[in-house]
Amino acid sequence: MSAPDLQRRALLRRGALIMSFSLLPAAARAEFNAMGVPGMANPRLAGSLKRTPLLDAWIRVDRDGKVTVCSGKVELGTGVRTALIQIALEQLELDPADIRYIGGDTALTPNEGFTAGSHTIADSGAALLHASAQVAALLRQGAASRWHEKPERLILRRGRVVAPDGRSMHYGQALAGLDGAGLHRQASEHSPLRDPAAYRLIGKSLPRVDIPAKVTGGAAYVQDMRLPGMLHARVVRPPRPGARLVQADLAAVRRMAGVRQVVRDGSYLAVLADDEWPAVTAMNALAAGARWEGGHALPQPDAIHATLQSLPSQDIVILDRGRAPDAANSARSTVTARYTKQYVLHGSIGPSCAVGLLRDDILTVWTHTQGVYPLRAALAELVGMPLERVRCIHTEGSGCYGQNGADDVAADAALLARAVPGMPVRVQLMRDQENLWEPYAPAMVSTVSAGLGADGRIERWHYELWSGSHNERPGNAGKLVPAQLLAKPFQPSPSLPMPQPEGGGDRNALPLYDIPNARVVNHFLPVTPLRTSAMRSLGAHLNVTAIESTMDQLASVAGADPVRFRLDHLRSQPRAQAVVARAAAMFGWKTGARAPHGRGYGFGFAQYKNLMAYVAIAVELAFEPDLNRVRILRVACAADCGQVVNPDGARNQLEGAVIQSASWTLQEQLRYGPGGIASFDWSSYPILRFSGVPERIDVALLDQPGAPFLGVAEAAQGPMAAALANALAQLTGQRRHDLPLLQQDA
Repeated sequence: MSAPDLQRRALLRRGALIMSFSLLPAAARAEFNAMGVPGMANPRLAGSLKRTPLLDAWIRVDRDGKVTVCSGKVELGTGVRTALIQIALEQLELDPADIRYIGGDTALTPNEGFTAGSHTIADSGAALLHASAQVAALLRQGAASRWHEKPERLILRRGRVVAPDGRSMHYGQALAGLDGAGLHRQASEHSPLRDPAAYRLIGKSLPRVDIPAKVTGGAAYVQDMRLPGMLHARVVRPPRPGARLVQADLAAVRRMAGVRQVVRDGSYLAVLADDEWPAVTAMNALAAGARWEGGHALPQPDAIHATLQSLPSQDIVILDRGRAPDAANSARSTVTARYTKQYVLHGSIGPSCAVGLLRDDILTVWTHTQGVYPLRAALAELVGMPLERVRCIHTEGSGCYGQNGADDVAADAALLARAVPGMPVRVQLMRDQENLWEPYAPAMVSTVSAGLGADGRIERWHYELWSGSHNERPGNAGKLVPAQLLAKPFQPSPSLPMPQPEGGGDRNALPLYDIPNARVVNHFLPVTPLRTSAMRSLGAHLNVTAIESTMDQLASVAGADPVRFRLDHLRSQPRAQAVVARAAAMFGWKTGARAPHGRGYGFGFAQYKNLMAYVAIAVELAFEPDLNRVRILRVACAADCGQVVNPDGARNQLEGAVIQSASWTLQEQLRYGPGGIASFDWSSYPILRFSGVPERIDVALLDQPGAPFLGVAEAAQGPMAAALANALAQLTGQRRHDLPLLQQDA
């Protein structure tokens, strides 16, 4: 994309900001943009009850006593379905096999916005914990009313309310003892929660309910869906963003065997066929006969960070504490550096897929989106249907990690289902389409200048970062690629920065350490050369790397051990100190000790978003310079995520984050240039292989019974990246400031 075009688009987008109208204040608009959540109903309630306070939005009891548990959060492969079931059933005295669980269905579940940012257990889990406790109390109250007993004398057991004399009734019968509202009532601000010491499900490693189908070849993913009479569709995307379709041989493709329909609308091109292979064959023929013009040129990858720093920005001071940094301070006690990261692919193992059906004037889309409600709004706008006539049902996809192509292919399914009413349409992207058109994790730049006082403690800190948007999820149709290709294209809503304390590019840009004088500036870039959006941990990946690398360098200037230096700057954060100390003890970290020859030790710490789980990681690695290859010998990871729901699930998430972060940090980078995106398959976008996985990962969970749940799924990516950077610096004697650390020429 050329500089003039960037300036023109920036002007247009800013014009849209001026001309748009909203009844929401700016902070509320930004919050919806970030998480897709509805407005606050009662801020004194727990978790997502604040926004959806009706108890029967979460727990439903049928007349026959059958219980349904609902959550607006969805399973992305992290095991949250199992954990949410454990939380909901803890006080209902049921087991997972006893209930029906629904996650992410716009017709049946509460609107919890996006499943993102490690919010699922913290928000939906807290809502279900309190809602289920209140429902359990109401069931006892209903049965007591029918028996003329005291509620406190009754207990719940396997779906029945039981009296001291042995009488029992199922939950449906107990519900009949309440007034006509039943469970359709507002949640109370006070819940009769069970003593954590008496938990029978929370804190236990129950087997994940989603695993059996995945390991036995069952129908586990939306890619596996097969509906009666279903058509298979493939789309033809332009060769590059901005290209316009000027010619396509539709007639020849319509005559191909198995082809049912060919759709063209402006530059949107697709084919529907009786089966998968005829659809793929027809897609290839359609692509071969298409002629395109124009398209945006991309910058050279070696110039991207200078480009980012030169673009128009919205400059936001997110921390200004104490006095301004003093440039006259001695250079001996000052550390300055510039850190960068390249664009990164989500790299979902399965290309995105969706199924659409328009029947009886109701459009249903089965999708692996992270936000069924925001997507529904975008699809309704796209197809011109009332919101209540569009239904999105979450169906797990084989790969996620943020906003990949799931929302775009859901738009394809909606458009093509509209073309063939009454017939289900399955649309799956090809690998190259997924890679070339997904929203990438943004490239970023940060600069840091920090210095010590006479006492050897950090006295000043100045940090700035430049990043495009980390959240372009569908809030309107224009955020979806198919909507931009139509003859009458939809325009995306303006990019907005995600406000602190969550943050987007500036996530974890605020150091948790005790620093008296600190200033942090986020240079938010509304328009950047490549389409970007959310990837796990957002800006925390680079920001934590930069902060923790600087901590190691400052410790060296101070003549202090890196772990001791961190502990000394976390005196106001006892839980953070405990996590750092535990990781160091697990690793066998000795003050002043250095790794054996040919090896390096590194340490990294962060509290995710300064709000959620605390994670500290120590690593030992070996480096083979001739092969530019790192071997990760061992990883010690300590985490405090509040009350642990499923210890095995939490460990899974931390282990997965360690491995994923190692892949990003050491080698992942999008290959691109003026000719377009070059990372179209796994050979042109290498990821960590099994041979590169850490040889040993030890995880310790610092459980906090009764404490609030803290999200853990995205908490280890930053600390792992920092630990790798610090270990490599110790081993080689040279600090690398650019991610990936082992980057090759693009």
